[in-house]
Amino acid sequence: MLAEGDPVPNVALEGMEGKPVHPADFKGQKLVLYFYPKDDTSGCTREAQDFTALVEEFEKAGTWILGVSKDDARKHRKFTEKYDLKVPLATDPDGSVCEAFGTWVEKSLYGRKYMGIDRATFLVDRDGVIKRVWRKVKVPGHAEAVLAAARELP
Repeated sequence: MLAEGDPVPNVALEGMEGKPVHPADFKGQKLVLYFYPKDDTSGCTREAQDFTALVEEFEKAGTWILGVSKDDARKHRKFTEKYDLKVPLATDPDGSVCEAFGTWVEKSLYGRKYMGIDRATFLVDRDGVIKRVWRKVKVPGHAEAVLAAARELP
């Protein structure tokens, strides 16, 4: 499981246009990678809207934001258009990125166990090193906390 101080893994995601996206593409800039379970669900929608509301502040702090789930690019486009999201989303079609970041976990709902994405956020510095990790994220106030941490990084 990745922790603060670890280098960000050299993994590949798929952007909404179907092109590959790598965390290394953001080297020289700060990056927020936030993992979320599913497009167009209440918590995931609120989280994306909260990051969208602060996107200009993140830009002023020299920080890119990238949301990651296993939903495909088509679902990401519909989700983005429906809520006028300003945060780019990427898909992890085979789950390898979720595995690398330790966000693919066993969950339980009404006594039924299943595998799913754990809501987690990683703040990566300009050198590609993970500086902050939030696991088991609670959405209210989270985007603001991540922005405060991003502002503290040079």
